[in-house]
Amino acid sequence: MNTDRIVLITGANKGIGLATARELARAGQTVLIGARDPQRGATAAAGLTAEGLDTRFVHLDVTDPTTVAAAAALITAEYGRLDTLVNNAGIARDWRRSPEELPVEAVRETYETNVFGAVTVINAMLPLLRESPAGLIGNVSSRLGGFAFLADPDSPVWEHATLLAYNSSKAALNAVTLVYARTLRGSGIKVGALEPGYCATDLNEHSGDATVEEGGRRIARQLAEAGAGPSGRFFAPEGGTYSW
Repeated sequence: MNTDRIVLITGANKGIGLATARELARAGQTVLIGARDPQRGATAAAGLTAEGLDTRFVHLDVTDPTTVAAAAALITAEYGRLDTLVNNAGIARDWRRSPEELPVEAVRETYETNVFGAVTVINAMLPLLRESPAGLIGNVSSRLGGFAFLADPDSPVWEHATLLAYNSSKAALNAVTLVYARTLRGSGIKVGALEPGYCATDLNEHSGDATVEEGGRRIARQLAEAGAGPSGRFFAPEGGTYSW
């Protein structure tokens, strides 16, 4: 894949999103730091720019269609295309909470970001992705959204199989990935699901066994693999792919 690419990453002001931005920018790509908090997003972008990297903050709240449309308009005006969209923004409201303890409002909130937000951003950015000679959409998912893992008591992630909102939202995101992969087949735009692994982030109270830097390297590698191969794959952090 060419390194001279315009990349938008949602939720990129910290954690895996920021680490992914650094990896892609180090590879020579122009990375747009999507973030809902202007101050945090601008600070994150400025930090990468200070490292000599080509990055820019773009105000974007995936749950606010107005900011998504404004981001698309800005990218259109400044760049005229988008080569890679990374739907990284995600939340978890059920960490250490059983399904019966979780208010349905928390489930709705999770879906607003993890599922509906991703769809909102994809649809807004598709005209820009169509202007790319090799458009790519990477949806940051989790093996916890795979039915094979959720149904396997011997799975290494079995202890987290009761996360109602998070797991089901990632399962929905996986389905969204496959629907767009099928819909965009023949358009030149490839779509894949990415898995950074169990990284220590705010989302899991920093309980992961990998660093966000490692997660960023994995996502960067998976994006390259997604662009080089067939559409509609679910990439594993250790290499290779998962079955859906």
